[in-house]
Amino acid sequence: MSEASARRKPNEQPVLLDTELDHLPPELRWREWMGRVEAVIFAANEPVTRSVLARVVGRNCNIELIIDDIRAELAGRPYELVAVAGGWQHRTKKIFGDAIRAAFGTAAGEGSKELSQSEALVLMCIAYFQPITRGELSSFFGKEVSRDLIGVLRAQDLIASGPRSPQPGAPYTYVTTKNFLSQFGLDTLRQLPDFEALEDAGLLSKEKLLAGDIMPDFSDGDEGQVGQEGR
Repeated sequence: MSEASARRKPNEQPVLLDTELDHLPPELRWREWMGRVEAVIFAANEPVTRSVLARVVGRNCNIELIIDDIRAELAGRPYELVAVAGGWQHRTKKIFGDAIRAAFGTAAGEGSKELSQSEALVLMCIAYFQPITRGELSSFFGKEVSRDLIGVLRAQDLIASGPRSPQPGAPYTYVTTKNFLSQFGLDTLRQLPDFEALEDAGLLSKEKLLAGDIMPDFSDGDEGQVGQEGR
């Protein structure tokens, strides 16, 4: 290994990579940038951010337009390029989920444990009201949210510890993670359905949540399972 390679940081752009491609005519330069961007996204096992993609294209390259052109070329393919968790990722189109399950017994990305109804509702509450403490969650649902339930969500990297609450004892709060966004196909938390719209549609009742009517038993792990969107 050369001294220059030894000093290079793990994610640093290779010194010899020509990103500007000034020797190429505009059309060929654009096609090369498209190829590089798609190759980087394809090779990654997690959503690729703009800052990473910027390392392989010219300074004046419009990454959004590159993404749009790649998406157009993938229009007839069984996979697509989606914006998720603050980056971009290749994902199989949902209509091919049955075919993937028939071939492998599970859809790609569905290796994690499915959530029970209680776990899913606690996760939903954290997503909408974060940062929130376990005590606040327990008050919200009218019965204790166990550490074990929180542990399930943490083990799947769907939630993490947030800032300490200003309440007495400074308890930890909980927030959702990038993996939460990725698992549920969201780019940012702003894409969560509006809480009031869910109430208006009859899909959610804040009053029932507060009364504890929607979650009869936090200790029952055999409730209906809730799936997550897979790759």
